[in-house]
Parts: sequence; C-alpha cells; structure tokens
Amino acid sequence: MAGQNGEKKQFDKEFKISAVEMVIEAGHKASEVAKSLGIHPK
Repeated sequence: MAGQNGEKKQFDKEFKISAVEMVIEAGHKASEVAKSLGIHPK
C-alpha cells in the first residue's frame, strides 16, 4: 500500500501485533480491523 507521497507505508511491530490481536483475541473480522485502522486488508 502506498502512502500519500507514493512511498510504501511502514508499520512498527507494536502496531502489527495490536492489529493481529484485534482479529484473533477480540474476534473482529480482518477487513473491519483494517478499515478501522485506515489500512488495506491485504
């Protein structure tokens, strides 16, 4: 996914872990979590 200036976005380890926990532990759909975080679901 490209940022506004055309560069690929970089996410820190804590952000990634938090997003995965929202799916695995909280039971949210990956697409819902991605949308809420403003990122592409893939």
